[in-house]
Amino acid sequence: MDRYICIHGHFYQPPRENPWLEFVEREDSAHPYHDWNERITYECYAPNGASRILNGDRHIIAIVNNYSKISFNFGPTLLGWMEKNFPWVYESLLAADQVAMKNFNGHGSAIAQVYNHVIMPLASYRDKKTQVLWGIRDFERRFKRFPEGMWLPETAVDMETLEVLAESGIKFTILAPHQAGRVRPLEGGNWVNITAASLDKKKAYLCRLPSGREIAIFFYDGPIAQDVAFGGLLQDGKLYAQRLVAAFEEEDYPQLVNVATDGETYGHHHRFGDMALAYCIYSIESQGLAKMTVYGEFLEKFPPQDEVEILENTSWSCAHGVKRWCDDCGCSTGSHPGWNQKWRRPLRQAVESLSKDVSRIYEDLSKGLLSDPWSARDDYVEVVLDRTVENVEGFFRRNAAKELAGGEKVIALKLLEMTRNAMLMFTSCGWFFDDISGIETAQIMKYAARAIQLAKEAGGRDLEGNFMHMLEEAKSNDPTAGDGRAIYERAVLPKVLDLSRVCAHGVMSSMFIDGKGNGEREIYCYRLKSLELKSLGSGKFIMNMGKASVHSTITWEEALLQFASCYIGGLQLFCGVSGYADEISYREMLKGLQIAFENHDVPDMVRKMDRHFGGRTFTLKHLFRDEQCTIVNNLVEDVLDVIMITYEELYDTHYPAMKLLNELNIPLPDAFRATVDVVLSGKLNAILESPNIDLEELAKVCGEIKEWNVAIDRHHVSRIASERVSSLLKDFKERKEDFDLIFEAGQIIELLTQINVTLDLWKAQNIYFDIVADMLRHGRPLEGNVLNAMKRLGLLLGVMFPV
Repeated sequence: MDRYICIHGHFYQPPRENPWLEFVEREDSAHPYHDWNERITYECYAPNGASRILNGDRHIIAIVNNYSKISFNFGPTLLGWMEKNFPWVYESLLAADQVAMKNFNGHGSAIAQVYNHVIMPLASYRDKKTQVLWGIRDFERRFKRFPEGMWLPETAVDMETLEVLAESGIKFTILAPHQAGRVRPLEGGNWVNITAASLDKKKAYLCRLPSGREIAIFFYDGPIAQDVAFGGLLQDGKLYAQRLVAAFEEEDYPQLVNVATDGETYGHHHRFGDMALAYCIYSIESQGLAKMTVYGEFLEKFPPQDEVEILENTSWSCAHGVKRWCDDCGCSTGSHPGWNQKWRRPLRQAVESLSKDVSRIYEDLSKGLLSDPWSARDDYVEVVLDRTVENVEGFFRRNAAKELAGGEKVIALKLLEMTRNAMLMFTSCGWFFDDISGIETAQIMKYAARAIQLAKEAGGRDLEGNFMHMLEEAKSNDPTAGDGRAIYERAVLPKVLDLSRVCAHGVMSSMFIDGKGNGEREIYCYRLKSLELKSLGSGKFIMNMGKASVHSTITWEEALLQFASCYIGGLQLFCGVSGYADEISYREMLKGLQIAFENHDVPDMVRKMDRHFGGRTFTLKHLFRDEQCTIVNNLVEDVLDVIMITYEELYDTHYPAMKLLNELNIPLPDAFRATVDVVLSGKLNAILESPNIDLEELAKVCGEIKEWNVAIDRHHVSRIASERVSSLLKDFKERKEDFDLIFEAGQIIELLTQINVTLDLWKAQNIYFDIVADMLRHGRPLEGNVLNAMKRLGLLLGVMFPV
């Protein structure tokens, strides 16, 4: 069969980490999820690793890993986050590549990506090289092989970028059809100018480069990709398959119908898009319509017979080349008609100017520390991937100009981190959307702020003033947002931190989250070690004082600090931190604050903290976002308990009257309605969160909720109930004999369905499918009530139970 199909998914999210914490903090816009990475993982990345194929009755008959059947790339920064936060999804990608290598003659389904999604034609040659090398090294570490292909962000391309790819050993890349300029046979002849419509997209082309190197290029089918992303093809996997097969020509030659879209199309942008993809592949393979393949396999079987010249400075999502990332070209998401993007040019100019300043500082200050500064930056990806002390020391052995002292290593690491953040601030999403006030643009400004801070700390000049001045020219369409400088001051500067603030966070959070704060603990990418701790008071009047060391695992910077943190009830929490000067002044601080505390003299405590800490005090608003939410919730929990008791008393007292009104079909007064909603919602949550669910009580409460038409938080209930059902099935899978767990899981689903709570049963379905497969594999007989319970649960889960 010489008819091949390749479906490519470009899976990517911009780096979202707080640059000072190396952690993605809570993003309220992603609610009910913690952040957008988590949300899209649940909606897309995870489902594609275990996608469903349904029969005519819409029951699951198979669960497949789509990644093993398609070509895909994941952004390296996204994979780094996923490896830490969703290892089971991460492992499904690695496993898929291994399966693909067996199915596609040694060619894996994964290809690499330029490191942090910079628009390559707009990048300097030096940054191009580093971005490609970092993308390759990251890929090798994860997939244990060299990548054959590399995805270019937004498929933005120029000849210099292709030269870097080819020089680095990359065999091919993928472009949009309108990026081809002209073609001719490899053996020579006249060039033929082509358009996206006239280009034959069903084969590989060779691009000969000025250096004499070459690289293969695949051009995806634009109209099909457009209909996948924005049309209705993902409403029906069979229709998707038919559309792909219909693209083949009648001529008898090896043909590759290939499409490339954002991977998030399959589940995030289009719900159940992963299932449409799975069924599409199933239809193609089961009916023998074509052979699924990946680009590497097709390239090996059918090398290019034609060469192509590309149109430089073009991309797949900007009709004006690459202006979407540097100018007001007219391209936007269209979500705000009438808005302009004039802010793009001054923002680009500001970060480019900052990048040049950073490069000069790096070259000047790294002399005598690093033998070859830019080669060292290329090698620094090994540190980014593994920050263990042994690995960092190995980096210095390879790259240091001499034996470095501890302080010199700190300077060198700060300079290298400065250049890393300077690259991160060019991440394309900062310019893609409609306004400078979006979270994506604020994120690249954070990377800029971190680079500015590190430049100054390493001994360079202060770059912030000029950067902020240039941002003033970047005007938001939202008059309340102001200009780039205002956004920087409002959304970025409050995030800037030093070791004192890390210490304050650790001290304050330890008072409420993890005990008294003794010993050593990790705070994101820092280590806080308590050297002395004196605790006074209890309950709602507490003070912790002492000294501690703080160490950055990123830059190896350390500080010895003294602190005092006081909680005086309610939300009144404050902390002072300063550098440890000497033992005499330290003891004086302890003694003075202890006297004020024991006298319950809060004004005196405040005055003494101001004097000892030079006005450097912190409050709840200085806590890092996730712990801030946890601590505030803990502090108001007692108040909420009291309120809940009051509501329950009102409910019990006025139940007869409310019951009568309900029976008479008379709407409850607002006060009664609020009482019913709060009490019954609280009871439902308490039952589902209890260690052992009382099914009789759950049935009773669900009945009352249905009777009273209670306004419950269905997202919250669905989340905790879905996790509970998955947990029950996981326990059964491990114990295998406790069939009460099967009954309980089924009862929870049935009862919550009665009150219109739709559970996310994706995890439970996966586990159930494994349980049934294991039973069949080992020939375990099922009969009677157990068999009926398994069948019933399968029906509730939508999984076909084999008879």
